Amino acid sequence: MLQITLHDVADLRLSDVAMPEAPPPGWVQVRVRRVGICGTDLHAYAGRQPFFRYPRVLGHELAVTVHALGAGVQTVAVGDDVAVRPYLECGSCRACCTGRTNCCERLTVLGVHIDGGMRAFLNLPATHLHHAHGVALDGLALVEMLSIGFHAVRRANPRADDTVVVVGLGPIGLGVCLAARARGLAVIAVDPSPHRRAFASDQRLVAQAIDPGTDVVAAVRAACGGSLPDVVLDATGHPAAMEASFGLPINSGTLVFVGLVQGDLRFADPEFHRREVTLLASRNATAIDFDAVIAALPSIDIGAWVTHRTTPATLATEMPLWRDPAFGVIKGMLDMDASTVC
Repeated sequence: MLQITLHDVADLRLSDVAMPEAPPPGWVQVRVRRVGICGTDLHAYAGRQPFFRYPRVLGHELAVTVHALGAGVQTVAVGDDVAVRPYLECGSCRACCTGRTNCCERLTVLGVHIDGGMRAFLNLPATHLHHAHGVALDGLALVEMLSIGFHAVRRANPRADDTVVVVGLGPIGLGVCLAARARGLAVIAVDPSPHRRAFASDQRLVAQAIDPGTDVVAAVRAACGGSLPDVVLDATGHPAAMEASFGLPINSGTLVFVGLVQGDLRFADPEFHRREVTLLASRNATAIDFDAVIAALPSIDIGAWVTHRTTPATLATEMPLWRDPAFGVIKGMLDMDASTVC
């Protein structure tokens, strides 16, 4: 069967490998149909992804078709198209026992810690497959990405009258905006890219989309009518932007870091304490978040989100280009159906 492996930085190779063994009890074998290309994949390609080792089969934003069932599986049937929750938790640590499976002490993530979905077939636990009846394959492949934003907003737990600012309108930030909109919140988004600001506005994800300019605090204060926001969700994954976001929440406000950076962040502790800001990290998502995304899928234009497509044969050429903001990628999609399945 076909497999795409990132052997080292900027070294993607296609190969023909053996089919996986029959799925064990409680697991299923799936055929991979679509793989969303996300920031994690692009960072790994460039050598800047934390918790990552080479070689690795990338791919964790997956739309798959059930191919075979292990013993005892009753939640899916052969032929079902499903989304994949790619976070494989231990189920026994304190985080798992309190429902926080997304930050399990021994968490393994497909395509990051273990080989992911850029291959024709793989085995997965049936518990990590999600139906979204009537949703096309591209939509199923968006579920994981969007669930990150839904989890972040759930972490922030904004009140109905809170002012919410989202910093960064990459795919994750757009998902944060969608999650906030699903709660009936009016979002002010901050991003230097006119293309991304226009997309967020055109898709009615935000009330305003502003350029941070040279003084992001002043820009946000002006957009908020002279005050600062109650809740700030930073989805940039950029150290300078993340450090600047410490200055954005109002006194008693909340700052959520959705993006991840490989390195340290600095902030002024006296100012942080003076304003008694609540700082939260948001990692991955849970089954609750996946279900919330699936419920919201009918409200988005999936075709508009998937702006670029590629095949296994062209991925190595396309991926480095998609890292360039000038290409205007919102979501790139790898079509595994365009390959020859052995």
